[in-house]
Formats: sequence, C-alpha cells, structure tokens
Amino acid sequence: MELMNQIFRLGVVFAIFGFIWGIFELGLNLVSAGRTRTVSEVYFLKAIKYLFLVDVTFLFCLDEAQNLISTFNIVIAGLVLLTYFVGKLQNQQNKMAMFQMMGTGMTPKQTTFNLRVEIGVIALAICVFSLFIFFPNVAKNPISIWFHESIINIEDTPVFGFIFKVIGFFFLVSMIFKMLNGFNYLISGKPFVQASSSFQSFSNKKKEDDFDDYEELEN
Repeated sequence: MELMNQIFRLGVVFAIFGFIWGIFELGLNLVSAGRTRTVSEVYFLKAIKYLFLVDVTFLFCLDEAQNLISTFNIVIAGLVLLTYFVGKLQNQQNKMAMFQMMGTGMTPKQTTFNLRVEIGVIALAICVFSLFIFFPNVAKNPISIWFHESIINIEDTPVFGFIFKVIGFFFLVSMIFKMLNGFNYLISGKPFVQASSSFQSFSNKKKEDDFDDYEELEN
C-alpha cells in the first residue's frame, strides 16, 4: 500500500511540475515569437527540465524536516523516474516511426529527435538524482525549493488539486502496467501488454501493400 501511495504522489508531483514547466515554455515561445528551436536548444531545455524534475522529486523523498533521506522513497522514486523517462523516449521513437511511415515529405517538430542525445539526457538526469543521495544540500537550491513549495500549494488547492490527483491516479495505473511489462519481459521475454503492436501491424501491412503495388507495376 505504501508503494502505491508513493507512486500516486509522484504522479501528482510530475503532473503539477509539467503544468508549471508548460507555463514557462509558453512564456519562452511568446518571447521568441514562435521561432523554431534548433536541436541543441530543444535538448538543452529538456536537460534543464529533467534536472529540475529529479531535483524536485528528490526533495519529496525527504522527511518533513528535510533532514533525513528515506531509502524506500529514493528507490521507488528512482525506478519511477527511469520508467517515466524511458516511456517518454519510446513515445518519441513511435512518433518518429509513424512520421517516417507516412512519408518523408513531412517536416514535423519530432524531426528534432536524436536517440543518442535523448539517452544522454536521461543518463545525466539519473546520475544527478543519484548524486543527490550523497550531496543532498545541492538539491536544496532556491529554484528547486520554489518548485517544491509551488507544487505543494497547487496540490492543496481544492479544484486544481483534485484535477492533478485524478491525473496522479492514471499515472499510477500506467506505472503498474509498465512495471508488469518489465517483470513479465524479464521472466518470459515477452511484454505483458504490447502497446505498439497495432502500430507495428499497421506499418507492416503498409509495407506489404507497397510491395504489392510495386509488383503490379513490374508486371
């Protein structure tokens, strides 16, 4: 039960953090007048976002006085962060595969996706989260403390707090399925739920149809 509560709380924290960060990015877009960002800019902002997310997550792993570190909370938070980041990575890969399947003439924002840099950003964020265990005072900087307090204030707001708690519930359900996928994959070598199976079958069908059309032209 404590495990479920911790994952649920992290879901609420992630949702509120994403909401606050979304306002920040909206401000950046207004300042830049909608200018398209380069790959370097995209991943620089993503790295900053992930670093502050792991920072704030670490603060929520401390006790109320923020003097002691809960080993249980740290382990769960680390697993949830890794699952969350990998899920984001897989979503980007699926989007890229979809756009490539639909044609090379499209130029979506997802073309800024770079697998190596994406993995590097995730590895950096996880490493920083691990370093906070040994240097917890580094995590207590003015920006992360502001995020921490803002998240708590929004969470305690009657209407917005309820909305984000609903999001936290769905986050909990999503994490449970992802963890089941992981355990089942380790045991049997097959995921519990193949979320991209329909996309893959559609992609394979399209490839077969294209090959049939090619054969007809050759004939």
